[in-house]
Amino acid sequence: MYDFDMIVIGSGPSGRRAAVQSAKIGKSVLVVEKGRRVGGVSVHTGTIPSKTLRETVLNLSGWRERGFYGRSYRVKQDIDAGDLMARLHKTLDHEVDVLEHQFARNGVKTARGEARFLDPHTIEITGEGGEVDTVTGAHMLIAVGTRPFRPDYVPFNGMSVFDSDEIVDLPKLPRSLAVIGAGVIGVEYASIFSALDVAVTLIEPRSTFLDFIDKELIEEFTHELRDRNVGLRLGAAVTSIALDERERPVCKLADGRTVQADMLLFAAGRVGATDRLNLDAAGLKVDHRGRIAVEPKTLQTAVPHIYAAGDVIGFPSLASTSMEQGRVAACHAFGLEPPPPPEFFPYGIYSVPEMSTVGMSEEEVRKREIPYECGIARFRETSRGHIMGLNNGMMKMIFSVKTRRLLGVHIVGEGATELIHIGQAVLNLKGTIDYFIENTFNYPTLAEAYKIAGLDAWNRMTRV
Repeated sequence: MYDFDMIVIGSGPSGRRAAVQSAKIGKSVLVVEKGRRVGGVSVHTGTIPSKTLRETVLNLSGWRERGFYGRSYRVKQDIDAGDLMARLHKTLDHEVDVLEHQFARNGVKTARGEARFLDPHTIEITGEGGEVDTVTGAHMLIAVGTRPFRPDYVPFNGMSVFDSDEIVDLPKLPRSLAVIGAGVIGVEYASIFSALDVAVTLIEPRSTFLDFIDKELIEEFTHELRDRNVGLRLGAAVTSIALDERERPVCKLADGRTVQADMLLFAAGRVGATDRLNLDAAGLKVDHRGRIAVEPKTLQTAVPHIYAAGDVIGFPSLASTSMEQGRVAACHAFGLEPPPPPEFFPYGIYSVPEMSTVGMSEEEVRKREIPYECGIARFRETSRGHIMGLNNGMMKMIFSVKTRRLLGVHIVGEGATELIHIGQAVLNLKGTIDYFIENTFNYPTLAEAYKIAGLDAWNRMTRV
């Protein structure tokens, strides 16, 4: 009756996972991708490029060795944009090759072009050369992701003013950079460029940033940024942006201050890439940010056979959760009941230093009026921290005084996004402080911080 059992629009994390899951249970699958290569925003302009850029900067700048050799130490003295792009393109080629092989191995068909709904079961695909094809699907998954929010008052020019997708094709390294928007993307890029000794100013209209992260962790991170001379302009909205005679951006703030830099990165939000899908023909609507509403457990839209997953449905907009959403949507579409998702999943922010968190923050625990105690471990207290030359970094664990259960883990510093999974496992298995007290951790490792923080909390709890 239909050309395909499942048509997936977009090949990012949620789209690829849904396509492969559908194929593995014997369904016919078509993935439509408007980009030149599969992978979506995640591979080409988002997750993978930004993390590759971060790793390249940390390696070439000698950032990780400066605790021993001083702030002036560099592995490569004169780093330019070409050095950053070389590793980036090699990584992206590998990611695309792996994904294309995965599709081929599972019999997933792909079509390059822009998809547009004609009715709830039919899409029109317009290729790069203008050729048009029409296909039908029993089920649909919308996984088109997001694109940067580009307001009219920002003079984007691809040379000195960029959005968060364009910044990965940087033509040259600036001496100074202004970043508007202290969300995850803005904070990541601001700290990455700061590690290259670029003078960075981070501008945010709210008086706080990354409010979903434990406040003590943000205080530690903010101290680190200020120590590197990153300018923080919090609580000041941008009233205008202009280019001077040398095409350099000049930002005027509501508090009367002016920020001038060689380059500007505008990273204040993203919108769903849904405007060209002709969703009205499918019977679907979007919110003011172009996002599609879904039923949280099944990922179904208002039209039951059409699903949506990934960044296009909004929070939490993580590659890791998007992959799981794609799998859940595919399973539900074909009558499979996936196991319920775990209660806690980790957040990773690939800033310099990186941050990761799982479970409740101290603010959330207080709001719920749960009697609690915290344990703190500084990375410099561990032998591994000494070996690595770490002067900063901390782990914070929160425990219930009544049940002794772990409530949350919050880490800032080297390896935070890797270390967090120990806390995630204990949280989801409803473990207590006794796990950290009684178990042995490899020595010397940064994971010893779990034992140090556990003992710190245990000492405080016994006094209580």
